[in-house]
Amino acid sequence: MVQVAVMGHGVVGSGVVEVLENHRESIAKRAKEEINIKYILDIREFPDSPYADKFTKSFDDILNDDDVKVVAEVMGGVNPAYDFTKKLLLAGKSVVTSNKELVATKGAELLEIAKQKNANYLFEASVGGGIPIIRPMSQCLAANDVVEVAGILNGTTNFILTKMIREHMGFEDALKMAQQLGYAEKDPTADVEGHDACRKIAILASLAYGKHIYPELVHTQGITRIALEDVAYAASWGGVIKLIGQVKRLDDGKLDITVEPMFIESSSQLAGVDDVFNGILVKGDATGDVVFYGKGAGKLPTASAVVADIIDCVKHLGARKYIFWADGDASLVKPYEETVYPVYIRVECDDRKLAAEAVSRLFKNPRAIVRTDALDNEYAFAADEMTVAQQEEAAGELEKLGIKIRSKIRISDL
Repeated sequence: MVQVAVMGHGVVGSGVVEVLENHRESIAKRAKEEINIKYILDIREFPDSPYADKFTKSFDDILNDDDVKVVAEVMGGVNPAYDFTKKLLLAGKSVVTSNKELVATKGAELLEIAKQKNANYLFEASVGGGIPIIRPMSQCLAANDVVEVAGILNGTTNFILTKMIREHMGFEDALKMAQQLGYAEKDPTADVEGHDACRKIAILASLAYGKHIYPELVHTQGITRIALEDVAYAASWGGVIKLIGQVKRLDDGKLDITVEPMFIESSSQLAGVDDVFNGILVKGDATGDVVFYGKGAGKLPTASAVVADIIDCVKHLGARKYIFWADGDASLVKPYEETVYPVYIRVECDDRKLAAEAVSRLFKNPRAIVRTDALDNEYAFAADEMTVAQQEEAAGELEKLGIKIRSKIRISDL
């Protein structure tokens, strides 16, 4: 019998306990060992829990118990999760986690400690919840050079955008509905400003390219500035707007990595990923496009991924799963201002004809986009590839002419 501990008894932590207890026999068959929860760490009281005898408020109970071989860290946040995880790995215990913030900020250091101590640090649940992506990328696609990873990585923002697209619901109303349905937190900042998706694409980039890509290196923009006018123009253009996390290696060896709203053609495999579902596209040089799809969050889907990692650790006690990346720095990433892509822009102007003439001088091959019920002072267009710096310079020239930029959105090549 292998003893394990669970740190945190919130939504995911309680789900991990539930899955381990309710599927004891089938899990034992897969792990080739019976797995028993010896401790559940939480500062709160759970007197009515059927597992009340397992609770402890002392991290040292877990750290100093040599019988505990695997620990699930489902606390969230960096502190005290980082301190606890580091101490556990240094003690030779394997740790599994759903904590995307911790993996994205401290992954290289924790993986190095795990390597030195012949332990495992696994984090399948940190990206995509119950959608398997870390293990397939590190094992099933290991023979490939990863050309690109891109996806819809946040269910909350995808739900909001779906409501805006399908029901012409404004952003604030769609956000309120997401909160009422439990898809968005009371403070939705991490979701709607793109921070959650940023951490996930940073993890996937680190895994794909072998060097730690820190979240602060990722250009990140959320969906709060997306208006229904933009949704309508995207439809006229032939697509939809999605919040995309994307990383690809450029010809100069640097990475173009970003999280931002993008125009996606309706024919794209990601265009039909709606509501709270996630879709992750991995382009391999041998496999071509491989898409992973499913609910990216939720109690039991995420808990399922955590438990799968626990099973993996139990099967590899005294051995290592090779999931690893080295430390990295800003030199790995192309400065956002130097990245190149086509763009959609919506402006407010007194004279559409004069606006169109100015746009034709300043942007590369601009094409007007029209929509039903457009305002008289509204003009929108799509332009070919320019660097972000060139786009901003051109937009500044429009502003000098009294043509106000109301929206600027990347056009995707997915």
